[in-house]
Amino acid sequence: MSRAQAESVIKNIIREIAQECAGKGQAVSETLVAFMVKAVVLDPANEFNVDRILTKDDVQKLIKICVDRLLDRRSASLDTIKMQVYFDMNYTTRADFLDEHRRVLEQRLQPVVREITDSRARTREELESLYRKIVSAVLLRSGLGSPTDIAVVREATAALQSVFPQTELGTFMSLVKRDKERQLIELTQIVTGIRLFNKECGKGGEGIDDLPAILNEAVPATTQNVDSAIQKACNTAFRYTAAIEKLQAQDPENGLPLQALTEAHINSRQHETFLRIILNDVISCAQQVEMLESQLASRLEQLQATVQSKTAVPTAQVYPQFINLAHIWSGFQDEMVLLSVLSNILASLEPYARGHMESFTEDILGPLLDGVQVKTDEERIRETTGSEHRIDPKDFRDVDWLFPESTKNFERLPLQYRGYCGWSLVKYDRLLYPGNPSIGVLRYQDRYYVFSSREAAYDFASYPDKYIMQVAECAKRSPELIQLLELHAQFATITPYTQGKEQGQMIEKPVTKCDMGIQTEVHPIESNIVKSYEWNEWELRRQAIKLANLRTKVTHSMQTNLSNLRRDNITQVYLPKEVGSQTKQDGGSNVPKPQTFLAGLRGGNTKTTVMTKMDLTLDVDQT
Repeated sequence: MSRAQAESVIKNIIREIAQECAGKGQAVSETLVAFMVKAVVLDPANEFNVDRILTKDDVQKLIKICVDRLLDRRSASLDTIKMQVYFDMNYTTRADFLDEHRRVLEQRLQPVVREITDSRARTREELESLYRKIVSAVLLRSGLGSPTDIAVVREATAALQSVFPQTELGTFMSLVKRDKERQLIELTQIVTGIRLFNKECGKGGEGIDDLPAILNEAVPATTQNVDSAIQKACNTAFRYTAAIEKLQAQDPENGLPLQALTEAHINSRQHETFLRIILNDVISCAQQVEMLESQLASRLEQLQATVQSKTAVPTAQVYPQFINLAHIWSGFQDEMVLLSVLSNILASLEPYARGHMESFTEDILGPLLDGVQVKTDEERIRETTGSEHRIDPKDFRDVDWLFPESTKNFERLPLQYRGYCGWSLVKYDRLLYPGNPSIGVLRYQDRYYVFSSREAAYDFASYPDKYIMQVAECAKRSPELIQLLELHAQFATITPYTQGKEQGQMIEKPVTKCDMGIQTEVHPIESNIVKSYEWNEWELRRQAIKLANLRTKVTHSMQTNLSNLRRDNITQVYLPKEVGSQTKQDGGSNVPKPQTFLAGLRGGNTKTTVMTKMDLTLDVDQT
């Protein structure tokens, strides 16, 4: 079967499962169905062989098992999978959230902007209508008030007229479409800055919410809600852990299935993980709001100093400040959007963690906890902290152990299984114990493992491949562990999601060994490195000649009797250039040639000879 045919068969199976669930009153997404299909196929209890083609009976069996699991309303495992699918589809990084928000905003503004850029207004009424549309576009893009509020429209119109009077509409309409859109964005930023500055001066600000004050109330409230949710999820997980430990130690035959309790324990741990991711984002929001408040106060103070009580201020000085003020306010708006999204995700996760709490009420869980001490993760870590619990690296030859005092960036190690003990996962049937890095972190095949006890570390390090495979088998029986423990490398069919990764920060690799050498450093401090240093003597010579600029200098030399023939003196000069100059040229003019005629030289009838000289030269005008 080709890849295309296999994908077509899988799509048909997913579609049929979704239709059957919808027919029984349970609407499920195709993503959830696809995840469930993979989980059922991976589970060895279902006896599906992935190396052979599924027969018709196998397909029907697969569909039936998937439908039964998807319709099980009391399954904590299904709730965990639904929680993972929801979080995977709705959570993304901070930058992606904001990019999507801006894209949606621009898409909604596109009809209004297109109506302005495509306008061919000619009459006075049409030009006034176009100007009103520009005011509405400015208000919609800035988000400072409603375009239907008359007071807001008047204030925005007055601010726009001070920057872009109606007489400029002709120039605006002569621009190309892209320049029009660019000018609309710039006008929006300037008008936004003007209105915010007027609000600060007490001369306007109609319809503008005090976002810094709102955020200063919303961020702590959201942080408190997330903290309380984390505390509740942790307490539930601690109680489940204590109950499972008691049941596994006694191994009695009772009416409470250990499998359901384990699934509820995994659900609470997954809920806690997602809540901590949200908490990190809320903390980032708080830090961003604090920085924006500082920038806003500084910008407003600078604007006050620039404007003061002047009747006219150069636009080159004040417009960039208005634009910067608008950018700062846009940052507050982004934090409002991000905080709203995180609050919605927080509220949406809660129903997925409610099912097992309704199943394991206090009446059911209370008797199991009689005489049992419920320990927190912190208490378990404290019990295994100390020199007597640490690993002795000398006991192992082929594996590396990392410790806080000998490893750089120890606290940033990307721990395998999200910091849970892999040995406990196998020994206690998918029970999630927190690992203690102070015992020692095992580095095996470029992965880092932590353990809940010294015995667990020794046993795991003796047979690491066996335990790694057994952890994968545990994940096949509880497929929700693939996402929780980040086992995507072992299950290539499951696509990982990038949750909790801080944007713009790289995980630094731990440094435990390095080549060392001792010698005098040329520049031990980075700031003292001379960037213009040059070792090539010919390059230094070239630079020296360039600096001397001998073309404008006169070379002088002097020799005395004592220094005569003592050393060679060489001076390098630029060769003289070939130059020429233009001199006076010979010139002439065309004038009449002088002609004369002498008459009477031959004599004649007269006794005496009389010479007569006649001038036959033509005049200049006649030539």
